[in-house]
Amino acid sequence: MQLFVKAIIMGIVEGLTEFLPVSSTGHLIIVGDLIDFKGRPFHIMFEIVIQLGAILAVIFYYRHKIINSLKELLPGQRGFRFWLNIFIAFLPSAAVGVLINDYIEQNLFSSFTVAIALILGGFLMILAENVFGRYGIEDLEEMTPGKSLIVGIAQCLSLFPGMSRSASTIIGGMAAGLSVKAAAEFSFFLAIPTMLGATTYSLMKGFSSVTATEWQALGVGFVVSFLVALLAVDRFLAYLTRHSLKSFAYYRIAVGALMLFLVYAGVVG
Repeated sequence: MQLFVKAIIMGIVEGLTEFLPVSSTGHLIIVGDLIDFKGRPFHIMFEIVIQLGAILAVIFYYRHKIINSLKELLPGQRGFRFWLNIFIAFLPSAAVGVLINDYIEQNLFSSFTVAIALILGGFLMILAENVFGRYGIEDLEEMTPGKSLIVGIAQCLSLFPGMSRSASTIIGGMAAGLSVKAAAEFSFFLAIPTMLGATTYSLMKGFSSVTATEWQALGVGFVVSFLVALLAVDRFLAYLTRHSLKSFAYYRIAVGALMLFLVYAGVVG
C-alpha cells in the first residue's frame, strides 16, 4: 500500500511539472528523496515511464490538430512541414542522449545536481526573456527547419537533470523568434517523440526486472500523471497569454537554493 501512495504522489508531481519550465525530472528526484522513493532501478524507470501518461495528455489535448496534420503528410503540405520540423528538433537530443544517457543516470540523478540546474535554468530563462522577449511569432506554421534545429539544440540542455525539457525548448523557441506561448506549444508537440523515445528505451532496459506489484504501481502513477497533466497544460497556456516566464524562473532559483541548503544540512542526498 505504501508503494501505491508514493506512486500517486509521484504521478501528481509529474503531471503538474512535465510541461511547466521547472523540471519534472528535478522535482521527481527531489520528492523521491523526501519520500524515500529512490535508489532502485525500478524507481528510475518509474520516473521516466510515468512521463508517458503526461505525454498522452498532450496527445489528447491536441488530438484534433494532430489528426488534421496527419491527413496532410504529402511533401509540401502543412502536416508534412509541421512533423518535419518536429523531427528535426527531436534529432539533436536523441543522438546526444543515446551517447550519454547511462552516464547521466549513474552520476547526475541527485538533489545536488538538480539544485544547481534549477538555479542555472532560472537565470537562463530570465536572460531569454530579456534578450528575446521582443519577438512574437505566434503561428507554428512559420517554423522553418533552421528554427526547429535551434530548438532541438537547446533541448540538449534538458539531458542534465533539473534543467527541464520544457524550459530548454521554450528558451530555444524564443531564441528562434517564437512568442512564449508559441514556443510552449512547440515544446508540447516536441515532447511527443522525445518522451516516447525515452520511455521505450527505459522499458527495453528494465522490463524484465519489474515485479507484478511494481507494474500495478506504475499503472497508478501513469493514470494520475495523465489526469493531472491534462489540467496543467490548459492552465499553463492560459497563464502564458497574460504573464511572462519570470515567475517560473524565480521559483526555480528559490527551490534550487532551498535544495542546496537541505543537501548541505544532510536532509536530502
